[in-house]
Amino acid sequence: MSGRVVTAPYTGGAGVTPSDSTVIAATRGIMAATTGDIAVTFSDGSTVTFTSVVAGQVYPISVIKVLSTGTTATGIVALY
Repeated sequence: MSGRVVTAPYTGGAGVTPSDSTVIAATRGIMAATTGDIAVTFSDGSTVTFTSVVAGQVYPISVIKVLSTGTTATGIVALY
């Protein structure tokens, strides 16, 4: 169902190594251990770079790639 808002707590998470080619399961959120930029691809194929993300802050976005090109933040965790 497109546009559905999920408010339940996250049920899992996994560390993500940024890669321009690796596709991951669509996330419900993402966070980083350090401040920096996170470049991502959404399921529709569009890409965006979130600049100066705050360390430890959860960003409620659904992405299928965390790109190595343009990503400077480290300790990235995908939340499901």
